[in-house]
Amino acid sequence: LSEVISSGKVKREELFITSKLWNTFHRRDRVPLCLSKTLEALQVDYLDLYLIHWPLGYQEGDVTFPRNENGEVLVSDIDYLETWSGMEDVYRSGKVKNIGLSNFNSLQITEVIKKGTVKPVVLQVECHPYLNQSKLIEFCKKNDIVVTG
Repeated sequence: LSEVISSGKVKREELFITSKLWNTFHRRDRVPLCLSKTLEALQVDYLDLYLIHWPLGYQEGDVTFPRNENGEVLVSDIDYLETWSGMEDVYRSGKVKNIGLSNFNSLQITEVIKKGTVKPVVLQVECHPYLNQSKLIEFCKKNDIVVTG
């Protein structure tokens, strides 16, 4: 991206770059750290859209998929509302232009809307003829949330 942008072939403003918060960064104070790593890896100053990947986080740390001795993924007890607060922080910092959710259900989205100060603009979910998500899509339409699948 850096090469293409610096070469003048494309302007940064012409790109819409989306990324997701990884599951081991759900604690509010770790959200900016994950964003910084993403911005550095992509060599850009901001993201156009940043999503919480899953409502359930993994145990915090530097291991991408933390597991116990039986191979089971270790989950975090951090509530997704705390994670959303961290997302709002990076949104307010200007390093993220929009924030949203991925793999959340309507009850979880309702909690985010009620308790947050910035409404999610996008919900990304699995959606296809065998899982059409019609009720969830209708819910999002009523709440002015764009659905992408």
